[in-house]
Formats: sequence, C-alpha cells, structure tokens
Amino acid sequence: MAEPLPLFPLHAVLVPGAALGLRVFEPRYLDLVRDCGRNGTGFGVCLIAGGEETGAAAMPMAWGTEARIEDFDTGPDGLLHLRLRGGRRFHVARTRVRDSGLVVADVDWRAPDPVAELQPQHALLGEVLRRIFDRLGEAGVHIPEPRFDDAAWVGWRLAELLPLTLPQRQQLLQEDDPDLRLDELLRLLS
Repeated sequence: MAEPLPLFPLHAVLVPGAALGLRVFEPRYLDLVRDCGRNGTGFGVCLIAGGEETGAAAMPMAWGTEARIEDFDTGPDGLLHLRLRGGRRFHVARTRVRDSGLVVADVDWRAPDPVAELQPQHALLGEVLRRIFDRLGEAGVHIPEPRFDDAAWVGWRLAELLPLTLPQRQQLLQEDDPDLRLDELLRLLS
C-alpha cells in the first residue's frame, strides 16, 4: 500500500546513510520542514528528472530516499541550513502537486538491505573504502559505526563518497541487491 510522502526534488542523489547539507528558502519547503519537525517525520529526496530546484514544481525521478533532519541552523546568509541523513529507499507510484507547489508522492517503501558479508570478489571495494576514510581523517565523514564487512554498508558509503555522476549514483540507488550494487561499483572503478 502506497504512503504519501512530501518530496524535495534536487540536483543530487541521497543514498541511505549519507549526509546532505541543504539550504531552504522557498515557502513550500519552509512549511515542509516545519511540518516534519512538528510531526517527527522525514521527507523524500529525489533526483530531478525535469525542471529546476526553485520555481515551478520539478518532475522527480521514480526512486528516492527518505531524508531525516539531523541538525539545523540559520546560516550567515540568513537562510535555514539543514543537515540531512538518508534513510529508507522508496519507489514513487504517483505524484501530485499542491497549490503551494510542493510535490507529494505516493511511495512504496523498499525492503531494507539484508545484512550480508562482503563477498571475496568485492574485498577490493572494502579496501578502497578504508583508504578513503583514512584520507578523509577527522575532517571527513562522521561514521557512527564502521561496518567494512557489510556489503550494503560498503556499497552505500562508496556511492556517497566516490566522484560519480548523478545518473551513476541514481542507478546504484535503484538496485535492490547489495551484491549487484557492488558489482556495478567494480565496473565503474575499472
């Protein structure tokens, strides 16, 4: 059964567990953030398939990730700055646009990734991720609990950190199988 979820279409792909900074200034999105804070809910982030981030409602891709607000502040520019964290993935069944211009989707939540050990053919990817974290050091990505032997976790962290194109990152987001996601990452790295 599809559930309604307000969307924030962006020229970015948010993957599960990833952090994303966002500046909010349009009334429709300020209202969205207020409602999320009041209700303790998140909203959907989808890559824009057509249109722009500001102005008229953009057409979102059919796959996205739930965004949860981790922190907020008013920036030096006077705008609301959010730090988001990617949660569950979803598939958009249909969308509608409210009078305010906010896109609301009926979404089907994807099953959580299974906890599965990194397969021997993907061991190189685990090592690449370790080296990325070593180079980032203290100033890098906050990792609450590294899981370098978990296939899904390694895949999502690489999808977050590697310099991929938006279509490449979107393709990884749409893949349900962690091992197939890692196979695609190996192909992209070779």
